[in-house]
Formats: sequence, C-alpha cells, structure tokens
Amino acid sequence: MQKSFGVIRLALLAGATAVLVGCAGGLGGGDYSRDQTRGVQEVQMGVVESVRDVNIEGTKTPIGAGAGAVVGGVAGSTVGGGRGSVVGATVGAVLGGLGGAAAEEATTRQKGVEITVKLDSGRMIAVTQAADETFRVGDRVRVLSGGGTTRVSH
Repeated sequence: MQKSFGVIRLALLAGATAVLVGCAGGLGGGDYSRDQTRGVQEVQMGVVESVRDVNIEGTKTPIGAGAGAVVGGVAGSTVGGGRGSVVGATVGAVLGGLGGAAAEEATTRQKGVEITVKLDSGRMIAVTQAADETFRVGDRVRVLSGGGTTRVSH
C-alpha cells in the first residue's frame, strides 16, 4: 500500500515537471501573451550593431520546491520506524524541496540573445530575448515596444 502511494506521488511530480517545462517558453521575439494581443505597439526600425549569446534563467516558482519536498518526504519516511521515520521524512522533505527548486530552474533555463540595435533615430538600445531567430550584424530589424515589453524581429 505504501509503495503504491509513493508511485502516485512520483507520477504527480512527473506531471508537475511537464507543466513547468511547458511554461519555459514565451521569451522569444515571436512569443506573445494573451494580454499583449490587440494592443498598440510602437515600431522603430534599425540596424543590428552586435549580437551576444546569453543564458536566460529558469523559473523559480513554489511548484518545483513543493513537488520535491513531497517526494523527498515520502522517500525519507521509509527510513527507520517511529521517530526515525518522522526525522527521515522531515530531512527528506527539506532536501527534496531544495532539489526540486534547483531542478525546476535548470529545466526551464534557456538560451537567449542580446541584440544591440542602432535605431534610425540614432539612439542605441539592447534587447535580450530567447534565441528563436538568428540575427547578424548589419541586419535591418524592427523593434516593437508596448505594454512594458520590447522585442526585435526581422
């Protein structure tokens, strides 16, 4: 009975991880949230001056830590009996929570690009976004800004 309960918890963790991986996107030049649709954006034209690869950190929500704590607590509770089981569950939950948070951040981390653009107005800006398009020095690009978001596209 206890083993099947642990299997169910592990399945829940796998499901939570799949949800987190699905949430990792949305930082590219072609990604829009529902709130950004049907809104006005200012469009400026410019030329790419430099391109630099960057890493965009992953998400840090309570889901990863919570799922890790549950799995760690269940695994730790199988250690010993009586008070030893309680101590094992507590230590397992703490370590599982730390491991779950780290796993979530690592799983949702992604490659990005910092694009420095000289706008036609002469102003120089840099925009960081997911590396979903390839930019090269000298490319003519559009810079779209609105609602607190700026993106670069061809």
